Amino acid sequence: MDWIRFTPELTLLATTAVFFVLACLKSDPRRDYPLAVALAAVVALVGIACTPLSGDLFGGVYRVDLFSQVFKALLGIGFFLVVILCDDFGGVAPEHHREAYFLLGVCTLSMMLLASAVHLLAIVLALELSSYSLYLLVFLRRDRQMGMVAGLRYFLVGASASAIMLFGLALIYGATGTLHVDRLIHTLPNLIDQPLVAAGLLLTLAGFFFKLAVFPFHFWAPDAYQGAPNPVAAFIAAVSKVAAVAILLRLISLTQGHGDMLARGLIAMAVLSMTVGNLAAIAQRDFKRLMAFSSVAHAGYLLLAMLCMTPAGYAAAMFYAAAVLVMKFTCFMVMTRVAADGRNLQVSDL
Repeated sequence: MDWIRFTPELTLLATTAVFFVLACLKSDPRRDYPLAVALAAVVALVGIACTPLSGDLFGGVYRVDLFSQVFKALLGIGFFLVVILCDDFGGVAPEHHREAYFLLGVCTLSMMLLASAVHLLAIVLALELSSYSLYLLVFLRRDRQMGMVAGLRYFLVGASASAIMLFGLALIYGATGTLHVDRLIHTLPNLIDQPLVAAGLLLTLAGFFFKLAVFPFHFWAPDAYQGAPNPVAAFIAAVSKVAAVAILLRLISLTQGHGDMLARGLIAMAVLSMTVGNLAAIAQRDFKRLMAFSSVAHAGYLLLAMLCMTPAGYAAAMFYAAAVLVMKFTCFMVMTRVAADGRNLQVSDL
């Protein structure tokens, strides 16, 4: 019966396996699209149906609760919406359509694992799996020059952020002797004012700030959005942000309202994200770069809700993540229809 709690992940794993088989068979990409939409719809419906489930799996490393299940439902819905945009998959060569479906599935699966992981090493593994899937998706751009430049920059910045995050985890482990979130919840509040622990938590959060595109970890976003195929840019802008919010809420809740020094640093980052994101967006002419700086600004708004460190603030952040998912999808749906050939859309084209 425990495996019932793992149903959303198993459903998406089976869907990803189907895409993998299709990639090996080299089937007709035009016939793959209806199947991809149907499978993605099943993933979304299963995610919604499994929201009431709860319990622990894998020796307490994996937690199924209302918090994680809501985010899994949002990820399933986001996966379905992005697959809908892939009817023509503009910007990706036809021979790579099946690989793109497969990588979208792998990335969404790893994000679902990220939402339920309550051990820091499991969190790192899920985060890296999702990140490398996104790097490859950006590389699939039909314009090889643009895709390669954007993907390489995305990869280099992501690898640097991962190194910083692992260093922070080492500091936290050295101070507390544990990597399990449940134990850290009881240990960290008493140690959070120590510079070593505060620095370790801030460095750990840096890896997740990279995924959320918080200033100053946002430099990858404009180039990655601009160089990625349009549906992939929609996936990065809408779906990946949901997973980032889920794991940041878990980590920030570890402080339980303590840690003024950490809070001041995060407040400064939130203010700078809102300021830089909105001001830089004014000067953009490429629509996807505009949306990238929009994501930077929204990351600042989300941080403010998280920094309330109250159930009301966390609920507001979850609601905001759902709203951003719908809003970003709508914007990119318009873009993919106006630029049906997969080109980069200029603001003036609208």
